[in-house]
Amino acid sequence: MALIKSISGIRGTIGGRADEGLTPVDILKYSAAFGTMMVQSTGVNKIVIGRDGRMSGEMVRNLVVSTLQALGIDVIDLGLSTTPTVEMAVKMEAAAGGIILTASHNPKEWNALKLLNADGEFISAEIGAAVLEKGNASDFVFAEVNKLGKVHLNDTYMQQYADIILQHPLVDKQAIASRNFHIVVDGINSTGATFVPHLLRALGVEKITILNEEVHGNFSHNPEPLPENLHEVSSVVVKQNADLAIVVDPDVDRLCFINNDGSMFGEEYTLVAIADYVLSHTKGNTVSNLSSTRALKDITLKHGGSYFASAVGEVNVVKKMKEVNAVIGGEGNGGIITPELHYGRDALIGIALFLTHLAKFGKSITELRRLYPDYYMSKNKIELRSGVNVQQIFEGIQAIYKKQPMNTEDGLKIEFDNEWVHLRTSNTEPIIRIYAESTSEITAQNIANKIIADIKELLPTS
Repeated sequence: MALIKSISGIRGTIGGRADEGLTPVDILKYSAAFGTMMVQSTGVNKIVIGRDGRMSGEMVRNLVVSTLQALGIDVIDLGLSTTPTVEMAVKMEAAAGGIILTASHNPKEWNALKLLNADGEFISAEIGAAVLEKGNASDFVFAEVNKLGKVHLNDTYMQQYADIILQHPLVDKQAIASRNFHIVVDGINSTGATFVPHLLRALGVEKITILNEEVHGNFSHNPEPLPENLHEVSSVVVKQNADLAIVVDPDVDRLCFINNDGSMFGEEYTLVAIADYVLSHTKGNTVSNLSSTRALKDITLKHGGSYFASAVGEVNVVKKMKEVNAVIGGEGNGGIITPELHYGRDALIGIALFLTHLAKFGKSITELRRLYPDYYMSKNKIELRSGVNVQQIFEGIQAIYKKQPMNTEDGLKIEFDNEWVHLRTSNTEPIIRIYAESTSEITAQNIANKIIADIKELLPTS
């Protein structure tokens, strides 16, 4: 069993003992702490919730709703929904905050409480720490019987959000409909199976093949949208002579595409392609995290903008986007953030913008991918023994590569001529992650191997 208490929420495997897995006790105390803090800080007695299609979703939902009701807080329950839809609903309902019940790309045994502020954005580190402290101290008071909260079920947001996306000035329904796309969708037995096809039909796409359509949360494959998990959908694209496939994770905030020949468009290139389209119409800056592909920087400079890198994590990307007034940003895991809608990763607006881009391009998605520079990334990790001083390791690496440009905002990133390597520790495991990128797949792996060898030389022998 596992329970991870981070600044943005509480996630864990269902079952086990309290504080070891995600149990009813943990769900109650952290929901109560969060609800109490949000209402006190805003003066608004309303919280929005929504959930993905996980097997444990209804159980977790019942616990969260009952807890908030018991505090005297009114609940707007969107039911089966998506992370971006809940984020938008918090703003539209003028609520004190929101709770998304999802463990994102984690396997079926996981679930989580993801916590949003009144702007529909993930809470800050300071608020997150306060929620954990209040929850652990059981520092909340439940309401008397005459002051219990009310629950309002609202299933209209799938249509409301589709309408908002259609109104976006860079989304062109007519262009999309005129291409008569045949699109395969991998719904991964969660809410992407309903929200994505609904949006596609609103955009004028009539020929849709849906895989893993039943929303039951017993995922048909590992739900993280990585190439090794997408063999089925890739083969269906080729067999049905489809134009492309759309793949999302269970809460629909990550997005990737599969080309008409069954090859991967590249999760890192979701943001690159959409940024290319946005920047061709709206001049400005872009942001991605330090572990994302350099291709976004190339595209941004081509359009006359400036590129900025943030520490890894959606909260950090959003913070940097606000600082530099970025017109688009996100992460290399297929997370698109369009600030004119909301500051959160959003596969739905990403789909609409990408399809408009592809429709106006006028050729196949495979040919669109050829427009962008080819970078190859090698992702590795090295396990650490207990007690290893990681800062000393990083200082040793800095000394070895002292002549190279470096960034120490989040771990250590070292720049070379056409390559980079990023070292950072994990928040959940005793490991160092090592990401390297180059225009050559072999070179990227060689850089990673060299850094791994350097780290091993610096590790204590006993």
